This record gives sequence, C-alpha cells and structure tokens, in this order.
Amino acid sequence: MADLFDDYPTGAAWDEMIDPETGGSRAAYRHLHAALAQLSAGELRGRADTLARSYLAQGVTFDFAGEERPFPLDVVPRVVAGEEWEHVAPGVAQRVRALEAFLADVYGPQRAIADGVVPRSVVVSSEHFHRAARGIQPPNGVRVHVSGIDLVRDGQGDWRVLEDNVRVPSGVSYVLSNRRAMAQTFPELFAALRIRPVVDYPRRLLAALTAAAPAGVDDPTVVVLTPGVFNSAYFEHALLARTMGVELVEGRDLFCAAGRVWMRTTQGRRRVDVIYRRVDDEFLDPVSFRSDSLLGSPGLMTCARNGTVTLANAVGNGVADDKLVYTYVPDLIRYYLGEEPVLPNVDTWRLEDPGALEEVLDRLDELVVKPVAGSGGKGLVVGPAASRAELAELRTRLVEDPRGWIAQPVVQLSTIPTLVEDGLRPRHTDLRPFAVNDGDAVWVLPGGLTRVALPEGQLVVNSSQGGGSKDTWVLGGAVPRRAPQASTGLPQPVPLDAAVPIEANPSDVRVQVMQQQQSRTVAGGAPC
Repeated sequence: MADLFDDYPTGAAWDEMIDPETGGSRAAYRHLHAALAQLSAGELRGRADTLARSYLAQGVTFDFAGEERPFPLDVVPRVVAGEEWEHVAPGVAQRVRALEAFLADVYGPQRAIADGVVPRSVVVSSEHFHRAARGIQPPNGVRVHVSGIDLVRDGQGDWRVLEDNVRVPSGVSYVLSNRRAMAQTFPELFAALRIRPVVDYPRRLLAALTAAAPAGVDDPTVVVLTPGVFNSAYFEHALLARTMGVELVEGRDLFCAAGRVWMRTTQGRRRVDVIYRRVDDEFLDPVSFRSDSLLGSPGLMTCARNGTVTLANAVGNGVADDKLVYTYVPDLIRYYLGEEPVLPNVDTWRLEDPGALEEVLDRLDELVVKPVAGSGGKGLVVGPAASRAELAELRTRLVEDPRGWIAQPVVQLSTIPTLVEDGLRPRHTDLRPFAVNDGDAVWVLPGGLTRVALPEGQLVVNSSQGGGSKDTWVLGGAVPRRAPQASTGLPQPVPLDAAVPIEANPSDVRVQVMQQQQSRTVAGGAPC
C-alpha cells in the first residue's frame, strides 16, 4: 500500500505537519500522521465523501456566487500543540481587552487621541465610526461580546495577527459542526488523543449575553436577531439560537414602546433585554441609520442609549476593524494595558505617510494591498499575481485615496496537507479563534475556524474565493469539564412558533439582505 505522503511536495511555506529536513511529521501531528499513513487513498476519500454527504444532509451550507453549496470541510484537521495554544490564547485575549478599551475611549473621552497614540483623522474618517454610538454606556462595560481575531503562521512558523473582527464575526457554527463531523470520521483518534472540546461555546456565549443585561433585570430575555432566511449566515444564526435555547427573531418581530424593546409572541408582547444582533449597523435602526431598512427595528438605538436593552456586539465596533486602525493596535496594547503585544501584527505600510506611499508605489508588484474597510478578501490585490493593467489601476486608486488602503509584504501562509484531486497536497491556511467576553474575563474557544485555500498556490483562504475549512484540534492540558447549567438566572427557551410576523414584501427584504452581504464578502458562509 502506497503511503499517502510518498509524493507530498514541500515548498517555500512552513508546513505545519511535515518537517522538510527529516521528511517526518512534527511532534503535534505525530499521531494524526501515523493514522493517515495507515489509510489507502481510497479509504481516505471514502471518509471525505462521508463528511460531504453528512454536511449536505444537515444543511451545513454557504453562499458562493449566489448558489447555496455544502460547506467544504477537509478531512485532514489542523493540530495545535497545547503549549502553543498557551501562547496563542492569551495573545488573543490581550488583543480583545485592548480593543475593548479603545472602543470605550473613542466613543467616550478619547484620551488616546488627545495623547497622540492614534490620530483623530484616522478615527473620524473610518467608514464604521458612528457618532450615533457616542456616549452609549453598555451595562457591564462590554462592547466586544464576541470577537474573531484572524491569525496566520509566517514562513518561520510564528503566529501573527492578520486582522481583527469585532463587528459581527461569523463562522463559529462551522467550528461546532466540523467537530461533530470529524468525531464521527476519526473516532479512533478522538479516543486516543486529548482534544480540547468546543461544545461549551453556546453556554459561554449565553452566559456573556446574560451578564450584559441592563441593570436590575434578574431574568433577562436574550434573542438572536437575524436578517432572515436569505442571509448566507442564516444557518449559523439558527444554530446558535437553538443551542443557546433562545428565540431567533427578525426585525419585524420586535418593536419599541414605553422606552423598551418588545417581542411579539402568541401570548402577547414580551420584553427583550439583550439582542445578539447579526444585522449590520447600517440596517439595524431606520431612525438612526438607513431610513429604508426592513431588517432592523425603529428605536433600538434610543433604547440602547437609555440602557433598557443591550446590543451585542455594540454599534460602532467597526472602527476597531478598520485596517488602518489595525496598524496602531500594538501601540494601543502598550497604552491601555501597559503590556507588550503577545502576538505581533504583520508588517504594514500606512499609505497616508507620503514616504510609505512612495515606497509602496515603487514595489506594487511585490506587495499585498488591501482596502481598509474591506473584508473577506474583497478588493485585495496580490501584487505578484496581478496584471500590469490591474497594477496601473491600483496605482491610480492609491494616489487618489491613500487613507483607503494599506500594504503588506506577501506572507507565505503556513500550509497543511489537504485532500484535493491529486491526493494530499500542501494548501495555505489561516485561523480565526473566537473569544467571548463576559465582563470579568475573556474566554478563547480552544481552536477556532481554520480556513484553507483549496486552489494550488492561492493565499486568499475565504470560501467566497473558493476556500474551505478544517477542524482545529488543540491538544494537551486538562480537558475542561462542562459546568452544569444553572436553572435560574439564565434566559429560558421560547417556543419556536412564538414570534408573530408582520407582513412585509419578501422581495424588498431579500434585496436588503443581499445589500448587507455585498457590503462585505462572505467567507465560510458568513460575513468575515
């Protein structure tokens, strides 16, 4: 039987499983490598086919070019050693704490601006800095209840932060679904290895949302607000609502009266205290933002300002996602926390600096250039892969709007063996760990969403660009026992048929859902 790794190529990128010097596996992958080596190509493809069929049957899908497809899950997982995770998780938590402090500051006293840590122009010119959010004080001080911090491993295998996602980060449903599917595909490995569980995420999220309830509310009602069934991430919205035992609502199910937010039910109106919203800022409240929005509910911002409802994540968080603000985060960590960054950024040029702009223009064919408000790979230009015409057009755009772009060196993202038509081949990956902040501590889900670029040589890993995902196994350490869920103090499930819809034109709603999605490219079936 031929070894699956007999013709496995090694390239310039750092491979996480195979050590090119010895040809053997790295320590964290030793058990997985041995298990895979015992399988024939046919047996591995058989397990991969079983994975794909199970996802199709469960409806685990994503939107690709307007077509709903089964979410591509690769049969080879990513493995992270326990000692590595003890470096990554604190680095992610540190980043979240600094971004929390930054958001409280820019929508409050703006000390970092006054002290010259970040220029005022960088903040106020950000597309996602919303003055409507200024002065709103969250009940427990948390604005970033859920975050997804995108990480990559560079050519030396070192972890770096690629970007921050603290608006409406998506993809955790695929982490949960991937784990269930992989446990059925490789039961022998789950029996042999201590793989840290991810099943605790919904409980942790519900506890954080409950902790964010307005003052004086002893039994808060939490809901998940979705744009609706036409949204590419609707699967995730429904899964999280179901696993948390809370109601999934649309904007038409909510209304504001007497200074509070209410939900329509078959038993009458019911007060809503915390809204885990998966609707973009611009569509959330037609009174404060887009007046034609059918996805939100009028008056939500007024209730949030009055402290009678909590919006999670907070409105205006997108200023911290701005890729120009990203370049200041190491300084913000030092300023707010008095600590050195645990996880470094990728080296970045700020094109507002005339010297940096001149250097980038001279080296466009060597660099990656990104729009500061972009996401999901939208608008990104990889210089070495771009045509002369594309570079000429990009040059013009940079000169006209240097604030709108950053530039970075081409990072050879680490590779992991991935099953493609030719067998196991190295493919580039990134990692999105998810963190939950309950106001007392930032908890980082062990692992996260590993995205993989399936086309050979592709560095953009988003599913919207043809990418897939891998289950992420964090090894070692004491496997945490699931704490029993208290029967009091947490929101109680609402009957699935409790919401009474208000009639709206389905075509109008679908158009607005598509507008929200087009404003940021989807990845892994969700805006990322």
